Amino acid sequence: MLRFLKGVVGGSGTGLKDLPYNIGDPYPSAWGSWTHHRGTSKDDDGGSAVSIFSLSGSNALDGHLAAGRNGVKRLRTVRHPNILSFLHSTEVESVEGSSSRVTIYIVTEPVMPLSEKIKELGLEGAQRDEYYAWGLNQIAKAVSFLNNDCKLVHGNVCLASVVVTPTLDWKLHAFDVLSEFDGSNGNATGPMLQYEWLIGSQNKPMELAKSDWVAIRKSPPWAIDSWGLGCLIYELFSGMKLGKTEELRNTSSIPKSLLQDYQRLLSSMPSRRMNTAKLLENSEYFQNKLVDTIHFMEILTLKDSVEKDTFFRKLPNLAEQLPRQIVLKKLLPLLASALEFGSAAAPALTALLKMGSWLSSEEFSVKVLPTIVKLFSSNDRAIRVSLLQHIDQYGESLSAQVVDEQVFPHVATGFSDTSAFLRELTLKSMLILAPKLSQRTISGSLLKYLSKLQVDEEPAIRTNTTILLGNIASYLNEGTRKRVLINAFTVRALRDTFSPARGAGVMALCATSSYYDINEIATRILPNVVVLTIDPDSDVRSKSFQAAEQFLQIVKQYHETNIGDTAGAASTGISSIPGNASLLGWAMSSLTSKGKPSEQAPLAPANSGVPLSSTTSNASSVMDSPSIAPARVNSSGDLADQPVRESPTSTDGWGEIENGIHEEQGSDKDGWDDIEPLEEPKPSPALASIQAAQKRPVSQPVSQQKAQAASVRPKSTGRATKDEDDDLWGSIAAPAPKTNKKPLNVKSATALDDDDPWAAIAAPPPTTRAKPLVVGRGRGKPPKLGAQRINRTSSSGM
Repeated sequence: MLRFLKGVVGGSGTGLKDLPYNIGDPYPSAWGSWTHHRGTSKDDDGGSAVSIFSLSGSNALDGHLAAGRNGVKRLRTVRHPNILSFLHSTEVESVEGSSSRVTIYIVTEPVMPLSEKIKELGLEGAQRDEYYAWGLNQIAKAVSFLNNDCKLVHGNVCLASVVVTPTLDWKLHAFDVLSEFDGSNGNATGPMLQYEWLIGSQNKPMELAKSDWVAIRKSPPWAIDSWGLGCLIYELFSGMKLGKTEELRNTSSIPKSLLQDYQRLLSSMPSRRMNTAKLLENSEYFQNKLVDTIHFMEILTLKDSVEKDTFFRKLPNLAEQLPRQIVLKKLLPLLASALEFGSAAAPALTALLKMGSWLSSEEFSVKVLPTIVKLFSSNDRAIRVSLLQHIDQYGESLSAQVVDEQVFPHVATGFSDTSAFLRELTLKSMLILAPKLSQRTISGSLLKYLSKLQVDEEPAIRTNTTILLGNIASYLNEGTRKRVLINAFTVRALRDTFSPARGAGVMALCATSSYYDINEIATRILPNVVVLTIDPDSDVRSKSFQAAEQFLQIVKQYHETNIGDTAGAASTGISSIPGNASLLGWAMSSLTSKGKPSEQAPLAPANSGVPLSSTTSNASSVMDSPSIAPARVNSSGDLADQPVRESPTSTDGWGEIENGIHEEQGSDKDGWDDIEPLEEPKPSPALASIQAAQKRPVSQPVSQQKAQAASVRPKSTGRATKDEDDDLWGSIAAPAPKTNKKPLNVKSATALDDDDPWAAIAAPPPTTRAKPLVVGRGRGKPPKLGAQRINRTSSSGM
């Protein structure tokens, strides 16, 4: 018999040396004769925490050991969420001199005594009552399960028989006295509880104290344990261990909402004691915010989408009202698990991050970050938007390896999303993620996406792409900066039809001035910047003057050094102009709002006092991305009919970072994009002249519509050559023909005089060959919405 019991208790080990756990320090209190130790596992590297209970006896026939073996057997076979989880057990016999000693070990999930946890939490007032209500709710469920479902009697429900998990759940243990209820067996005689002598006299109901087994068998199965639950309630609220049964009459510490149920649990008549199942259903005490919140989270999969959405929107504010420790140790794990397995809605992420903000950085990395990283692989667009909107709250905590290998591949899908809102959120997130990316990822992936975004149909996205490039320039290697920055800022940004985009290009050039050598400044940057000093937008003009002064100062410093070797001179950039301080803030404040893009004048002023959202939203000024081909002054001609020459800025090697993109003969592609340019609305004559100057030398006709000539100069077209000195461009215009009897010789694009460097920005002469305006594109009618492709002829090489 003894060997059989040892085999039942022994589990997978035959001795202490075979116990795959390390036994640690004991807790100061435990139930009965057991000792409760902290412990760790030997099987894993992290040393997972466990609890180890030990019970020793002088010989194998000791009554305490027999009861302990009963407890091990019951704990192993009875499974319930509110009953302590069994992991392992073994029995060890040791010889000390002439005597032997037997010790039983039980290994369970990590827990600590309830009395110790209460002292540690130090809760008071309403928060204490809410937590006690939640704990009593769990113990009542465990007792109800034993009594009503299993027809078992625990026999010793009290404060010492309750332990608490790391997530602050209460669990019932101490099954040494547990036995079957045999009230239905009329022939049963003798004690129903074999080890009832282990129960303290203060915790015994009257019939058990008298050993009236006949009355006990006639009573309902829950009679003894309902009494024990009443003892637990008294000890819990009085803060003292029950000394004698008479103390249960003192109800001064019992909450009023629980008092009536407390008295029914302790009824002197066993048959009238309250069933714990009824207590759970009817007690007003269990109806509070903490119990309701945790209960909702535990049955989340049974709730519909409307209930989930309403709950999670209220949860951030509700969490502030609940006990902080319970929120962090109980609600936070439940919320993280719900998000990982897809049962929680997108608003739950806001609550998760708010709870996570109350953790230390180390705990945040362990409890919250793994969930966030997994969520990046979600296909739910609402989850992706929420992740990007809150990236500033957790982005700094992500390691470079995690960002490069796990986060960026999923985030990058947002660059090509059909939603402009999601595209811009993705762009904004790069401000935090880009510093953590490897050079291979930046050059091979990120810059390709940014290339496409710089010709996006949304002007806000084009603008913020330029700003982002200026901010992440320091994270690019030298070769990439040489290929990318000047082309992105001059060929793209400074020629954009959206004035804030042009201003952003000027600001970005100034912010990155230290990366350009003197030749690039003199031959590529200054010529493009100076042209914008006559930009129709006052903000762009102001930034251009500041930029010109900054770059001229750099050139002047180079001149003063009197270095003969111009090729080897490095720039001596000075501090950025004051306007550059707004680079970062601009990118963060210009989110595109949802809606359908509309068209307005391409040169709306962008004053610094007006929020960017007023000019960059989908429902406001949205211009199609500028064509990469050189701008033509003749707006009446079909763009597809005009031959195009290669721009001198397209030979800087910027195209090398894009796979499969090669410049075609006769195109002006700079290599920074790999998509078909969108047809843009006709710019105003003043802007057309600026764009033409930026792209010289260019082959183009000089003819233009009379209406456009009149818009540049309000005088009649017949006096165009006569009043040349009054023209804005008169000082740099091409010489007028000597006779007024015949108009200028309008040559075809292939027959233009390429030796005239000013032809691109000359004042437009009158012409009689103007084509009729396209229907819908005339003055007073807005251009068509949406992107339109340019039909190029094969001779143009596009």
